[in-house]
Amino acid sequence: MTEEAEESQEQARPPDAPIGAPERALVLVPVLRTRQKGTAGGRAPEARVEEAVGLARAIDRDVVYGIKVPLADLRPAILFGSGKVAELAERIAAVRIALIIVDSVLSPVQQRNLEKEWKAKVIDRTGLILEIFGERAHTREGTLQVELAHLNYQKSRLVRSWTHLERQRGGFGFLGGPGETQIEADRRALEERIARIEKDLATVVTRRRQQRQNRKKGSEALVALVGYTNAGKSTLFNALTRADVFADNRLFATLDPTLRKIVLPHGATAVLSDTVGFVADLPTTLVAAFRATLEEVAEADLILHVRDIAHPDSEAQANDVAAVLAELDVDARAPGRVIEVWNKIDMLP
Repeated sequence: MTEEAEESQEQARPPDAPIGAPERALVLVPVLRTRQKGTAGGRAPEARVEEAVGLARAIDRDVVYGIKVPLADLRPAILFGSGKVAELAERIAAVRIALIIVDSVLSPVQQRNLEKEWKAKVIDRTGLILEIFGERAHTREGTLQVELAHLNYQKSRLVRSWTHLERQRGGFGFLGGPGETQIEADRRALEERIARIEKDLATVVTRRRQQRQNRKKGSEALVALVGYTNAGKSTLFNALTRADVFADNRLFATLDPTLRKIVLPHGATAVLSDTVGFVADLPTTLVAAFRATLEEVAEADLILHVRDIAHPDSEAQANDVAAVLAELDVDARAPGRVIEVWNKIDMLP
């Protein structure tokens, strides 16, 4: 099979888009040839392409192509081989693509080199997920957590992101690249802002801990819904609580946590918590930043692990959820505390 035949892609649309149309994007999924049958976590390359395209569409981008790119090895300077980079450059120019999303972790050097070669904005998987979370956060707590994760991510990319920081401060229209003084000033500004956010989030942690203690005094059990993004947690939450929490067939439809009381069949009450969905390779900066929110899961008396059982990668998704729970010191296989809920069973043959 040729490399071109191995690509999973959509039909390209004409390059002339109407004014105000969504930004045109290209999604690239690097796959090492030694792992063609699936990733280390058992995920098929085709499923990775589908998910990456879904993530790009979650921020309302017009995905022109979603492509699997087989690689013999990962190049430290540019990730892909020079021939593949040149080939993609022609395609990017031909259909006027403005954003390239690489479904991998890019170093600052790789990101900068690819932007030079392709003359377009390049972001990696971490940057894309942070972008989605930034758009979906509505509460002050969620906004603070996303900003903290974003700032920690930016620290390692300070050389290339300083103009964005300057623009946030009003900007002075510098023409050249930043000197060492400017970079150091930006680093201090980042660290000061991070310290302020961490202080604000410490208040959130204290408040949530007090709320949990009050619930325990009232003998109300806490039940947490967890699962891979788009597994159907919010739909189940609405069915159980008769609430009207936003639920949609898209990745990360829910970001800010929601709690509602439910009445159990024997008359007692419990508190049900709808949490943010997990995803493969969830950035560690996000897990750390959202720890205050995710502690609702760690402290829950019962955890319902909602699975999209009809998804072809359901088992791999379950393993990804288990990995995030392990970071919260929760054993996803703990009998009696974690119950699997198999959702979307109606979509199976």
